[in-house]
Amino acid sequence: MGFEVGYIDAGGSELRRPLADVWAVRFEDAAPVRRFKPYKGQRHLPGLWWSSTVGGHIGYESWLERDHVMLLDFDPAVVGISSQPFWLFWASETGRGVSHAPDYFARRDDGGATVVDCRPVDRRGSRDWAKFEETRATCAQVGWEFRLVGAPDAVVVRNVRWLAGYRTPRHRVEPVASGLREVFAEPLALMDGAAAVGDPVAVLPVLFHLLWSHELVVDVSVPLHAGTLVSPGAVR
Repeated sequence: MGFEVGYIDAGGSELRRPLADVWAVRFEDAAPVRRFKPYKGQRHLPGLWWSSTVGGHIGYESWLERDHVMLLDFDPAVVGISSQPFWLFWASETGRGVSHAPDYFARRDDGGATVVDCRPVDRRGSRDWAKFEETRATCAQVGWEFRLVGAPDAVVVRNVRWLAGYRTPRHRVEPVASGLREVFAEPLALMDGAAAVGDPVAVLPVLFHLLWSHELVVDVSVPLHAGTLVSPGAVR
């Protein structure tokens, strides 16, 4: 034990409490404890990702973080996401104070939680590893999953990034959406199904939106193409 957690509550106050006292805090709604400040000569490009899961923006500090917040947003089991959700404080073996702010906190639909740190494999030094292992131990004490992630699969990222372009609700157009769900009630090639509903120019954006929302599903581990099999998913 000995871990403390610093975070910003709903009223904007900065709090610091023992780990055992914060396991039930809704960190998926927490404000970032660190600001995303661009500066001249910066190696990484920070920005904001509009999340369909939370209906608002989530910050990222690099393209690697952007890819992973996108994948969290695409994950149907994730119902809440926040960036830089809290500080962890602890003392090293020598008594020196140490702090670390994980990159993301994700709430799952089963009530569980996942804490995510993003770091390329070739940029994990010994001090970084020490912080990641302490963070893993911290999460285990309160029943949270911890993930240390590097570069995700390139094909998955390209596919999901394409679908993400259609994640906003404006692409849910009726009766096209209902027609697509009927056509793809059984697995069918992507373009064949789209053409069966109407002009592909008008139908495809709706189809991609349904794929983003998992109302229809494809295998995103292989490149999307006209012959990709589309299957029924979960209607939300």
